[in-house]
Amino acid sequence: MRIVLSAAVVLAALAVVPVAAQSPSPGLWAVYEQSIKGAKHVDLTHPFEPVQAVWPGFGNATFKPATAGADIPGYVEKGQVYTYEKHGFVATAYELTTDQYGTQLDPPAHWNPKGATISDLPPTYAVRPLVVIGIHEQAARDPGYHLQIADIQAWEAKHGRIPEGSVVMVRSDWYKGWKDIARFNQKPFPGVSLDALKFLHLERKILFHGHEPLDTDTTPTLEGEAWLMHNNFAQAEGVANLDLVPEAGALIAIGYAKPLGGTGGYARYIAIAPADWPHGVTVADAPGAPLPTQTAPLKRDANGVMRPTP
Repeated sequence: MRIVLSAAVVLAALAVVPVAAQSPSPGLWAVYEQSIKGAKHVDLTHPFEPVQAVWPGFGNATFKPATAGADIPGYVEKGQVYTYEKHGFVATAYELTTDQYGTQLDPPAHWNPKGATISDLPPTYAVRPLVVIGIHEQAARDPGYHLQIADIQAWEAKHGRIPEGSVVMVRSDWYKGWKDIARFNQKPFPGVSLDALKFLHLERKILFHGHEPLDTDTTPTLEGEAWLMHNNFAQAEGVANLDLVPEAGALIAIGYAKPLGGTGGYARYIAIAPADWPHGVTVADAPGAPLPTQTAPLKRDANGVMRPTP
């Protein structure tokens, strides 16, 4: 016996079949749908700007309107500033005094003449387990406190062994003073001891560590940073908002500019926490497309930064 089904009958049958049964998510898409989409995302990054904390040996960046580098007949003259009114768009020129600026990722080449540069870092840096070890209580009593092996062991007693290949961020809450430029770089400030760095890398085999100040430690020779770079390890500096992420159980997404042969990286770190975490936003909260409209037209302030200005 031959059975013929009309198109209407087929469509009606498909309508009652779960989408997953119709078309299983290929590869890692199911991971995104099941775990990432509903997760809480927390930005761990300071935006870099013309006036901010920086080592005085480098100085601050300059922001200004981009100008035409050549004549384009009937459209723009060399040296003319691009504007919304005349050209339909604007662009910004950045004069950067250093790649050691703001929230950053330091590759070994920062100190090591044979070290990997930013453009040498593998794509496997993209997503890793995130460990947050707090020394904020110690730093509140002693601003010069440095992470010790005992602090790491206390974290492990509570959460288990630090995962190999993870990123370990050291929470000191020092980032909360970011706008106090005169104080932010002055000693004392919280750091990470050399013994702790050696333990994390040699015993726990982490990818890299990060801290909130712009230096690893307060020793005269920056012994921790020197050891890291000369042993081909990277580090994060100028990290923010570590008080808003869990100590264990989150992931970290790592993004950075990739200048060829770069000795430092303007970085953006995003913590991805479980859906029940109280801080952060989900994809539903901030879908990213379309992006929200500004509250007023963008205009440059006195420092060349585009801001909504009534």
